[in-house]
Amino acid sequence: MSTMAVALTALVPLADKVPSEDEIGAGWVYFVLFVLLAAAVTFLGFSLTKHLRKARANAERGVFGDEHHAS
Repeated sequence: MSTMAVALTALVPLADKVPSEDEIGAGWVYFVLFVLLAAAVTFLGFSLTKHLRKARANAERGVFGDEHHAS
């Protein structure tokens, strides 16, 4: 046998066993994390919309200066 085969044969008992189907699952912690991340993205979307609306209103009022010089 080659050295590689001997090394692999020695490592096989150290490998983790395959979990059964009832041991596999993301769990409640990851579900809560997913919901919190979705809420954060929603909050950021509303905040961005609000700030863009304010910036557009200020641009229409001429707060940012002369519009003819804008690129």
